[in-house]
Amino acid sequence: MSPNTSLRNTPLLVTLALGVFAGALDLGVLSPALPAIGSQFAVGTGDLAWIYTLYLLATVASIAVASTLADRYGRRPVYLGCLALFALGSVIAIIAPNYGIFLLARTLQALGAGGIFPVATAAIGDVVPAERRGAALGMVAATWGLAAIVGPLVGGVVTHAISWRWIFAANVPLAAFVGVRALRDVPLTAPHTRGPLDVGGLTLLVAGLLGMMYGMVDAHVVPLVTGALVLGAFAFWQRHALAPIVPPRLFTSRQLTTTYVLELLIGMLEGALFFIPTVLVNTLGISFALAGAIAAIGAIAFVAVIPVSGRLLDRIGSRDVLLGGTLLAEIGLAAFALGFSSLALAIAAIVVAGIGFGALLGAPTRYIVTSEVDEGSRATAVGLLSQFLIVGQIVGGSLAGGIMALATSEIAGYRDAYLAFAAVALGALIVTTFLRPRRAEIA
Repeated sequence: MSPNTSLRNTPLLVTLALGVFAGALDLGVLSPALPAIGSQFAVGTGDLAWIYTLYLLATVASIAVASTLADRYGRRPVYLGCLALFALGSVIAIIAPNYGIFLLARTLQALGAGGIFPVATAAIGDVVPAERRGAALGMVAATWGLAAIVGPLVGGVVTHAISWRWIFAANVPLAAFVGVRALRDVPLTAPHTRGPLDVGGLTLLVAGLLGMMYGMVDAHVVPLVTGALVLGAFAFWQRHALAPIVPPRLFTSRQLTTTYVLELLIGMLEGALFFIPTVLVNTLGISFALAGAIAAIGAIAFVAVIPVSGRLLDRIGSRDVLLGGTLLAEIGLAAFALGFSSLALAIAAIVVAGIGFGALLGAPTRYIVTSEVDEGSRATAVGLLSQFLIVGQIVGGSLAGGIMALATSEIAGYRDAYLAFAAVALGALIVTTFLRPRRAEIA
């Protein structure tokens, strides 16, 4: 590829990266503000979990819908539509008079933000030559790591200095700026057309997850069982759907099946990251700004480890990298659960867990999936990995909210929730042992 070709793609990559950054920042910036939001709307910590779980549920739906629409009607109109939804949700969040309206605003934000990343990835695949595509995708994806560092810091400072409502203020001009650039840079047409949207499967998936979320957060058995039954119906539906959201053929390999189960558990563990600033504020009495800064320390450790874990894949294999990550995550989360009385211990635990998450959320599971499937199924297989991660995040956030709501005291709720996260990490460690070792992986 010539230098001129590379330069022609630069404006597109910058536009896409800015959009992805806006969507990723929207989740991280909120975590230090949770105590203030709970106080404003008189909502307990358990019910605050809905901010996280509803956002992720809407993201699951948005990924499926936006990806299909972008293949049918072109990248630009769908990308602009996602930006508009994101901006509208941000405006409503700023002026929300009650908790219900605020949750509606977060859902709109998620519907927009959830569609931004898959559309951006598809646009890169359309215009960037194969020999440069990996670097281009890496540049856009790196904005997630940057948002993980910047988000808690910005959210904590703005909440402490002004008000939690203003953490969404920057979203509107940023979305407008990216939208203007997208009119010029993002391709209008799409070269491919995929099968019809699996509306029935999407409905069953969302309904099942919503039922399980409600059951876990509010400790109600009936919606929990109902949600599980609906998800069972979803699994049956996928075996007969024309264009299933979860293609059954991807579960014929034990290595792939193990990887998807592991990704679900990793997603559950990510729920632990969302509540860390809230726990620090309410147990140690520190400011929102300091809590955000401490969460950012963990994010820095997480981001710093990602390239290291990527290089280790070629040396020791994906199984050993994942074993190290799950072990460190388990140690860090258990130490955090037992270290609320000491700021130093809490910080150390966050750093250890952050290093573990860096190994888990870097490249290992994607490395396995891209190695196990043929080129024609690769995009679908990797997309399914993202969906398992998000479903895990929904389950993890809901489970933590339910545990906190049932506890006899606030501190006991936090301790029990993070001990549960440590138990999930132990489960992930056990599942990882079923993966093939390095010598079999390269055979």
